[in-house]
Amino acid sequence: MTPTNMRAARFREVNEPLQLEDVPVPGLQEDEVLVQVKAVGLCGSDVHIVFEGVTPTPFTPITLGHEPSGVVAATGARVEGWEEGDRVAVTPLLFCSSCRNCITGHTNVCLERRILGIQANGALAEYLAVPAKNLVRLPENVPFTVGAVITDAVATPFQAIAERAALRAGETVAIFGAGGLGLHAVQISRLLGAQKVIVVDPREGQLERAAGMGADLTIDPQQTPPVEAIQEATGGLGVDVAAEFVGLQETIAQCVESVAMGGRVVVAGLGADPINIVPPTEFVRKGISLLGSYGFTKRNIEQLVQLAASGRLNLEESITHTFPLEEVNMALEYLHEKIENPIRIAVTL
Repeated sequence: MTPTNMRAARFREVNEPLQLEDVPVPGLQEDEVLVQVKAVGLCGSDVHIVFEGVTPTPFTPITLGHEPSGVVAATGARVEGWEEGDRVAVTPLLFCSSCRNCITGHTNVCLERRILGIQANGALAEYLAVPAKNLVRLPENVPFTVGAVITDAVATPFQAIAERAALRAGETVAIFGAGGLGLHAVQISRLLGAQKVIVVDPREGQLERAAGMGADLTIDPQQTPPVEAIQEATGGLGVDVAAEFVGLQETIAQCVESVAMGGRVVVAGLGADPINIVPPTEFVRKGISLLGSYGFTKRNIEQLVQLAASGRLNLEESITHTFPLEEVNMALEYLHEKIENPIRIAVTL
C-alpha cells in the first residue's frame, strides 16, 4: 500500500542546507509510473544549484536529484508493460516525443526538454512520478547504485564518445578532465576498442585512477605541456578524438591542437567562456570537426545497463561513497569540497 506522504530533500535557497520535509506522494497521470526510489546519484549540477547558484531552478521549493533508480510502486491507467516490483533506472531527461528533434531520435535535445531535479521535482525523495516511457529495466545483477549513476554520469560520456565523436576500434583518444565523466570516458573508450587512451588532468589522484581504469598515458598539464606530450605519444600525428569534460576555453583549445588531420573534438564540459581555437586556416586545412555533446538518450542508458549486466562495464568501483537520505547535506558537502576524493556519490533510500 503506497503511503500518502513521503520524505523529500527540498532546495529553497542557495547556500542553505536542503530541508528534509514531509510532502504528499505525487499523484499519477494516466501515462505515468510511481517509482519507489532506491538510489540517487549526486552530480556537479546539484553543486551548481545548492552552493553556487549558477543553475537556477524555475521554482522553489524543489526536490533535487536527477540520477534515479528504484522499483515500480504503481502505474497509471494507460500504462502497459510495467508491474509493481519491477526494478528500473529512470531516464532523467523529460522529452515530448513529438518535436522535430525527438522524432529524429535526438531526445537529448528535445525542444521541450526538462530535467528531473532541475526543472521538475526530482528523486531525492521516497517516491517519484515519471512518464512510463522514461523507464529502463534494471536486471537483478545490476545494483541500484550503479543503475542510478548510469543515468547521467556514465550516459553523458557515452553519448559524447560513442555517438557524437563516433570513436572506432583502433583509434586514439585524449580525454581532458578526469572527474566522474572523464573517468567513465576512459572505460567507455576502452570498451569501444581504442588503441591508446591519454588522459589530461592536474590532479595526481585522478590521474592514478585513470591509469587504474585503463589509461595508457596520463599527463599533468602543470608539469608537461599536454599538446606536446600528445603529439610525442602519437608520433607527431595527434589523436583521432579529443574529448573535453571540463568546459574551459584553454582545454577546448588544447583539444583542437591535439587532434590529427581529420580528427574530431567533442566538448561535453559546460562553461561560460567563449570557445577560442586555432585560426580558420589551420582548422580548415586540417579538416577538424568540433562537436558539442549534451546529455544522452534513453537508448544510451539501455545500452549501458546491458553492458553492466553482462560484466563488460564495471561501475561499482566508481561509487566511492554512499549516504542515506537523512545525510544528504553531508553527501553534497563531500561532493562540493571533494572530501576523500570521491568519484561518484550515491544517496540510498
